[in-house]
Amino acid sequence: MNTGLPLPAERKRLRLAAGLTPAQIAAALRINSTLVVAWEDGSAVPGPDIAPAYARLLDGLAERLPAPEQPAATPSPAVPQAFTAPVPVPAQEAADGLVVPLLDQNADGSLVMGEAAPCVQCGQPSVYRAQGRPMHLGGFCRPAAAPEAAVPVTHQTAPAAPQPPATPAPAAPVVPEPVRPAPTAPTASPASAGSRPATSRTAARPAAARPAGPAATAAAARWWPAVALDVADGGGWVLDVPQIPASAGIKLGDWFAWLGTGLPLRVERAHPAGRGGDGMVCLTAAALKQLGLPAALPATEKALASLQAKLGKAAATVGMEVSEHVGPTFHAFRRAGSAGGPKTSVRVVVVPWLGQGDARQQATSALAAPLATAPDGTTDALTFARRFRTFTTDLGVAPGATTASTAMLLLDAVRPRVEWVKDQATGEWSSHLREGALPSGDLCVPPAAGARHPLTRELLAKGEAVCEEEDYKWWARELTTEEAGRQWAVAVDVCASYLSVTDSLRLPVGPLTYVENPAWDGGKTAGLWWCDFTTTAVDELLPHPATFHGRPPTGPGWYATPTVAYMATTYGFDPATITQAYLAAHTVPLLKEWTGHLRAGYKRAYADLGLTDGQSPEEFLAAHAVLKDTGTDPARNDALVLASLYKNIYKGGIGKWADSARHLDDQTWLEKVAAAWSYRPELRFHIIAAVRIAAHRRLRKTLQLTGRAPFAVNVDSYLYAADQPSPLELLPVRDDGTPVPGALRLGIAPGSHKHEASIPLEAVVEAMERREHPSKLVHHYATNGTPVGPGQNDGTAGTDTDDEEGGN
Repeated sequence: MNTGLPLPAERKRLRLAAGLTPAQIAAALRINSTLVVAWEDGSAVPGPDIAPAYARLLDGLAERLPAPEQPAATPSPAVPQAFTAPVPVPAQEAADGLVVPLLDQNADGSLVMGEAAPCVQCGQPSVYRAQGRPMHLGGFCRPAAAPEAAVPVTHQTAPAAPQPPATPAPAAPVVPEPVRPAPTAPTASPASAGSRPATSRTAARPAAARPAGPAATAAAARWWPAVALDVADGGGWVLDVPQIPASAGIKLGDWFAWLGTGLPLRVERAHPAGRGGDGMVCLTAAALKQLGLPAALPATEKALASLQAKLGKAAATVGMEVSEHVGPTFHAFRRAGSAGGPKTSVRVVVVPWLGQGDARQQATSALAAPLATAPDGTTDALTFARRFRTFTTDLGVAPGATTASTAMLLLDAVRPRVEWVKDQATGEWSSHLREGALPSGDLCVPPAAGARHPLTRELLAKGEAVCEEEDYKWWARELTTEEAGRQWAVAVDVCASYLSVTDSLRLPVGPLTYVENPAWDGGKTAGLWWCDFTTTAVDELLPHPATFHGRPPTGPGWYATPTVAYMATTYGFDPATITQAYLAAHTVPLLKEWTGHLRAGYKRAYADLGLTDGQSPEEFLAAHAVLKDTGTDPARNDALVLASLYKNIYKGGIGKWADSARHLDDQTWLEKVAAAWSYRPELRFHIIAAVRIAAHRRLRKTLQLTGRAPFAVNVDSYLYAADQPSPLELLPVRDDGTPVPGALRLGIAPGSHKHEASIPLEAVVEAMERREHPSKLVHHYATNGTPVGPGQNDGTAGTDTDDEEGGN
């Protein structure tokens, strides 16, 4: 396919010669960095929407780096650009020698644009202006001469809602050009002396590409999500992102003045219609001491009030304020119009205080603790800031109070429910639900209202059925004669089973409507159907596909669309026998973008641990066997923590749709939980049904190809009888040795499987004779069959709880 682009190898050469990382190219093009890597290895081709911008970027590099043998410039982290309005300012020289022009803006924040003219730095045409002179966006040009004297730059946080330009302006490029590294200076600049090296993943995840225009360009400013503040060896301050200037003074008032200067700290919005989040400053124990703050959060109300007063007084000297409640995390902010500087807001995390304070303070910072925990078990601000930057780069949103709430924050970030519009007549802004957004309000229907809802209680009190679409729980059958003659029980677990179905699953958006004698459309309509599967024959060696307990149903019941469709297409169920249903008028792939972000973060984290797509079964087993052997490698330690966090986020998000919130009384729960947009039990039933059906489909195909079936299932952990303590003999393969799609296969991709444990079949038989489920033995044996104590396995045995989705 002719794309008009250089060959993949040349694309990579140009990037390396310029000292740019795939993440920097991706940030400029507002895409995922994995796409850049795929374009460079030839496994993917840029789409028509992004190819022109990518071509312009490569053309610019080719003009400056024509010789293949020319040595590449020393890589340097990208420098953030920030904008100030309405006064134009000249370029600022960063600590590492990079020149970052700050472009002129109109009063409404849009960029001043004019006729294309030669850029004063590189001579190439530019429609943008900096102090009235032609200048390129983002500094993507090598300065021809030393820049003129710089003046202090005031940064301003991005507006919450997109503001259209006051006057029509020429169309801007679709994407900004990335910051280009300048030649490395022979000696370190004074500003960067003593600074720690910046991590390689400091920029927030870019938003998706959107239409060109000044508003889109202005919103493309580069920010850092978090920075750690520490004390330099000789006193003063040092930051783990050296491109961010440190405070000149060491007193508490100086620190607040620094926070109020408009630092380039922000979590960028993940969608054009969404909102970004406040950036974060993480304090080390040494920084606390230098600021004169206590090493531990005060435990008494009097001492806490004294600390609050001290912080408030210091903040007030520069026109700033602090949160009403001070704890391990709080905000320092300045209101619009206050003296001392522009409106700003920064989140502060006092890492030594994490886990301290009252229940509310501990709850709001619960996810910060694992992010801040270093391999030696201590909390460390540098570790926290580094992992926080990676987290926001991967997912595009900052972690919330819990994994479940983070999942909802991510969904609202990548698929905003609300869009702001301006009334041209009155100038007033108003919000409305975007197309396909979930509405608020209690939309529950009786069969799918959730365990705590009054509608469910009423049905159960009458002895009527409710929807019971759940994961498989504790199913087992007797061993066949052939299975009983084998030596081992091999446990395999599905990796990221939820993410294997949520990408394209269509879910109901509005309320479900009751329909009698509904017409079946092949499974295109999401909803709940009253079906009787008691006479439908299924595979006897497998758990029943329609029930969570795996046993045949004893009567009719309510089933979600994925279950009904599978029973109809695979086992011949007659949909004409359905007498009633609750159906949705509108369905959308609600979790498509959500899944994409989580899947990308999940795969990146596991790639850092040596588990990637395309590995042979033997390669995967070898890499998984040393998964938790991270040693002192910070990259592997970070990846292990983040991979676990990402798994808990997608699992918690699925559970959030039917949140019981036991800490709330019934009335409060109805008002705050059941009426929220995020309480939709029927969505959870559809997802769980799709996951269970996908699992059954894989089990059935494997059975058809190999004659092997699991004799026990719990959630997505399967036990097979085997001759060796390895799952290799269970895998169906083609003649060329490649795995068969849709059947049991090993790998880290969602829907693939990992090896949990190998258990002597003798121990399994004894457990079953005691009427215990054999999956409970998974945690007592390693993958090589060696007995281990509960919670003391070698990292290769399963670590999942009995009632949760599997570990990966």
